[in-house]
Amino acid sequence: MISEVRHAIHPEGIKTLNTPQLRDSFLIPDLFQPDEIKLCYTHYDRFIAGGANPVSKALQLKSFNNLKAEFFLQRRELGIINVGGKGIVLADGKEYALENKEALYIGRGTREVIFQPGALYYFNSAPAHVSYPAKKITLEAAETVEIGSQETCNHRTIRKLIVNGRVETCQLQMGLTELKPGSVWNTMPPHTHDRRMEVYFYFNLPDNQIVCHFMGEPQETRHLFVKNNQAVISPPWSIHSGAGTSNYSFIWGMAGENLDYSDMDGVQPSELR
Repeated sequence: MISEVRHAIHPEGIKTLNTPQLRDSFLIPDLFQPDEIKLCYTHYDRFIAGGANPVSKALQLKSFNNLKAEFFLQRRELGIINVGGKGIVLADGKEYALENKEALYIGRGTREVIFQPGALYYFNSAPAHVSYPAKKITLEAAETVEIGSQETCNHRTIRKLIVNGRVETCQLQMGLTELKPGSVWNTMPPHTHDRRMEVYFYFNLPDNQIVCHFMGEPQETRHLFVKNNQAVISPPWSIHSGAGTSNYSFIWGMAGENLDYSDMDGVQPSELR
């Protein structure tokens, strides 16, 4: 297992970062390495974003030094979304078959999580204070909404998978957004939510295409160019929006103070700097 740590940065501090420093602080590349589990432990709400790519063997999610735990989910909960072919996840011996874009929630106290070959598993994890049962969420079971328009290049479908009302969790929320052909903007108009941090994982981006991810305080924005299967950490004080050279999909994962999906502080495009 490959792990790395990202420390929290004050919004004043981001103003001093050059491009390599900005990318080193907020971009998570190379999440899917053959026969490896790679994860990034952030000091924003102790959130973990990771990827498992079992090719020739099954991979077990194990504890590591930052957790100081006997097993990975001793004090944590876990959300998984399959972004590859059909796969199977074992949670304490019980099998969960996941089709592309289906999700699985696994609660605190689960001692063994194993990823079987055949899929690409993107996952998020956050500290948990209660043990909730594991639950698979299909696309049909997701809370699905369509927003935006073709005229503003942001026509998109939002699928709320691991969210309050669908799955009991302590603080973790996950879902995915799919942009329609001809649309490139996500989360526009943008927002912040000071009570939650977030990670965006971009996928289904065609070869040789790219997404420009915008972050920072609304009046002090910065940008990162992001490739397929890469993720960006979004602090609570930061906007999180993007525009691509093609349509694409992304997974959003959040943790923090509450489970209210609509708790956000909107920013009008005219206010951005």
